[in-house]
Amino acid sequence: MEPVANYQCDVLIIGSGAAGLTTALQLADDLNVIVLSKGPLTEGSTFYAQGGIAAVFDKNDSIESHIEDTLIAGAGLCDPEAVKFTTENARASLQWLIDAGVGFDQVKSEGDSPAYHLNREGGHSHRRILHAADATGRAVQTTLQGKALDHPNIQVLERYNAVDLITGARIGKPAGCYGAYVWSRQNERVETVAAGCVVLATGGASKVYQYTSNPDIASGDGIAMAWRAGCSVANMEFNQFHPTCLFHPNAQSFLLSEALRGEGALLKRPDGSRFMPDFHESAELAPRDVVARAIDFEMKRLGADCMYLDISHKPKDFIRHHFPTIMEKCLSLGIDISKEPMPVVPAAHYTCGGVKTDMNAATNLPNLYAVGEVACTGLHGANRMASNSLLECLVFARAAAKSILSKRPHRQALSHIPGWDESQVGNSDEEVIIQHNWHELRLFMWDYVGIVRTTKRLERALHRIELLQREIHEYYSNFRVSNNLLELRNLVQVSELIVKSALSRKESRGLHYTLDYPDTLSETKPTVLTPSH
Repeated sequence: MEPVANYQCDVLIIGSGAAGLTTALQLADDLNVIVLSKGPLTEGSTFYAQGGIAAVFDKNDSIESHIEDTLIAGAGLCDPEAVKFTTENARASLQWLIDAGVGFDQVKSEGDSPAYHLNREGGHSHRRILHAADATGRAVQTTLQGKALDHPNIQVLERYNAVDLITGARIGKPAGCYGAYVWSRQNERVETVAAGCVVLATGGASKVYQYTSNPDIASGDGIAMAWRAGCSVANMEFNQFHPTCLFHPNAQSFLLSEALRGEGALLKRPDGSRFMPDFHESAELAPRDVVARAIDFEMKRLGADCMYLDISHKPKDFIRHHFPTIMEKCLSLGIDISKEPMPVVPAAHYTCGGVKTDMNAATNLPNLYAVGEVACTGLHGANRMASNSLLECLVFARAAAKSILSKRPHRQALSHIPGWDESQVGNSDEEVIIQHNWHELRLFMWDYVGIVRTTKRLERALHRIELLQREIHEYYSNFRVSNNLLELRNLVQVSELIVKSALSRKESRGLHYTLDYPDTLSETKPTVLTPSH
């Protein structure tokens, strides 16, 4: 007799940030939902997002302007349909969040309805960023998780890693996704979840790089699992580097929000001189890829460890009101931003590519959806515009939920799934090998596949990745799974996809800048990779 799955549900959602929890809440009145959280609920990228969410709320702004700004930032690679769909659904998605209880900053208004304080960030031609001071993600995450934990149809499993998707090919059923094998950190064993539909909401893959603003869990799990299950991925060469990560040994890659520059902060060399006017007509408000490359260029040209971001010319009360989290964090490190500049370096921040999806957030594997940073909807193109990312989570979570509800998936159809076979493996006493491989991968990805690339560097990185893959396959075949082994396996897989995508693009565009092909081609198309198996 086949073993019964440890858990059964109508919909399994892997990931517990804005994308995953929004999808869950949209479904839970009608379906039974399990949300898988890799760590504690607050550990995803959503919680740490400072800036805000873009939507047209100003009477002087327009959806057409939001569309145009997004297309320009995406450097000719956005899918116009995805951009139109996202911007047209932005306000309704934000209103859903407001109705759920997220307290966005307001200003005094004449009428009865609230007026929201709107920030302006790089790439936007208008003020259209709703925010909760400088901790918008925290407000969104805590509100959504509170509602999810209170909902009787949502079961949250914390400290669970997804190992692999359960596909039809794996269990002798028609093509599709039937659940997932998951590793319980608590029980230290692989368990099974049977589901009528699966939604990947696992976030991005910026942990492939040595310096990143992302939390530890951002190891590309969903992208790697989807690839192994047969899904296509797109635009993996476009990894956004946030220009301004706080450079301090105890800062733990603390991000300095783009909103600082939106409110007048200036980038300066160590001697106090500005440099952004030399690189772009919009200076500090240039798109992120331009700003990150400019900082990288100046650091290398001057042999400097960092550049500086200065908002000390603004009144102290203004800084404290708009950026309380940043001011408090910097003060804890001995930096008073009302009197002195902040040391900054670029850091890997956002994965613009991902699992290829349609306007319903559906992948090419039946009953598998991908929402948020794990997905490539076509919205971002070659460069994500600030504050479009949380928006994408909301809009496509709602679209996915609508599609799933139309199918009415039933868990009863899948009560038996083969268990995970650990009979042939033993415990590893060489955890140091995994740690060494992890550090090696992140270092050569930073050096060879970073902000500025060359074909030679990319080929060298691919060679190292192939060696690591062989080592990991051998390791994975002989030892019981662990958190670090699972993450390393996924990071190496995603690194291969990034490098192969970068090698295939014979031009510089958006976030992909190569010295061997510095020009932008007149015609281009997305990079799509499809598994051969």
